Amino acid sequence: MYPDSSQPLRPHALTVSELNRQARHLLESSFMQAWVEGELSSLSRPSSGHWYFSLKDQRAQVRCAMFRGFNQRIREIPKEGDQVRIRGKVSLYENRGDFQIIVEHLEPAGLGALQQAFEALKARLEAEGLFAVERKKPIPEMPRHIGVVTSPTGAAIHDILTVLGRRCPGIPVTLYPTAVQGQAATASIVDAINRAVRHDQADVLIIGRGGGSLEDLWCFNEETVARAIAACPIATVSAVGHEVDVTIADFVADLRAPTPSAAAEKISPDQSTWIARLTDTRQRLVSAARRNLRQQDTRLGQIAARLRDPRHQLQEKAQRLDDVELRFRHAIRQRLATEQTRNSHLAQRLMSHRPSRQIGEQSLKVEQLGERLQASLNRRLETGNQQLDTAARTLNAVSPLATLGRGYAIVSSDDQTVVRDPATLAPGDRIRARLAKGSVDATVSSVAPGAD
Repeated sequence: MYPDSSQPLRPHALTVSELNRQARHLLESSFMQAWVEGELSSLSRPSSGHWYFSLKDQRAQVRCAMFRGFNQRIREIPKEGDQVRIRGKVSLYENRGDFQIIVEHLEPAGLGALQQAFEALKARLEAEGLFAVERKKPIPEMPRHIGVVTSPTGAAIHDILTVLGRRCPGIPVTLYPTAVQGQAATASIVDAINRAVRHDQADVLIIGRGGGSLEDLWCFNEETVARAIAACPIATVSAVGHEVDVTIADFVADLRAPTPSAAAEKISPDQSTWIARLTDTRQRLVSAARRNLRQQDTRLGQIAARLRDPRHQLQEKAQRLDDVELRFRHAIRQRLATEQTRNSHLAQRLMSHRPSRQIGEQSLKVEQLGERLQASLNRRLETGNQQLDTAARTLNAVSPLATLGRGYAIVSSDDQTVVRDPATLAPGDRIRARLAKGSVDATVSSVAPGAD
């Protein structure tokens, strides 16, 4: 079967992971390093030690990640709202597709803390006269012995020896090794200068190192190093960094060279005969080195295309772990808030149903019912007393005793029968008359029947 030409071919679709990966490679290859300035906000510092924050201006913002290995160099932790300058690689966090900068250096915006310290020390030493031209010693035109104060493994000693070997290989060179970066570098440089003085061999001393950031070169801006150079009886040449790098050591030294190689050029005599003999060898070495470098660069490019830098994977894993940690903390805070609210509601309900409160309420009801019962009993007794008084008055009105009280008497025969008709009696019968107060026994003497 042949494909239906009327139906358009569907283009290959990338997965989201493939798209983000290609975008990250494109960003990282297009922006090797970038300096960005803005306002710091949303700073987060999880337990891993990494920093995550945003850098913003009036119209936009960008996410930033500064891993622990870099932020440990920061002397003072920045805070929300600070204006800062950062240097780092433009990249992409593949898991979320977030555009971000992997920060390698952070400093206050404007002049910067280190630059401020540099300017303050420069002004103070200049006021003391340590930079004055009249105190600088001349550099010998034909040095007998050259001393070098630098790192034994850095590029500076290699450049110096290369230039001296090309221009004047017969001059002996003594290396006074020292650290040229880090906290211990300041004391190490001072000690190396003092060793060169005690050795008393060199008549010119190169002090320097290769290029680097302001922090990397800072030991050459320390006051103790500056005073050691100023006090050195040997003619000194400062050769720190590249041409654009300027340190306090450059101002104090008897001569300033823009680079270590330039320092070797300035203090060594030009011996053209040696140059002629070395030219062919140098050219062949350079050609071989360049050819080898091109081959290695091509091979490295092929390997790099297939091999992903494991640091990126570690950084992404660390960032994912921090992201999970932050979300976990947020979930825990929400759960705690929910449980606290629920416990508060239960406590309120428990307080409303506590026995002491119910007993108090029932006691109040019993007291109220007792008062109502007492009032009802009082009303009932009062009504009963009134009814009893009325009945007593009524009963008293019809009582025989009341009649007796008005002067009447009740007459009864011997058999206790009440005599109502005198005809039932005969003379000589015994009778008893009951009066209001007591009774009277009598004998009938005559009977007089009454009219009907």
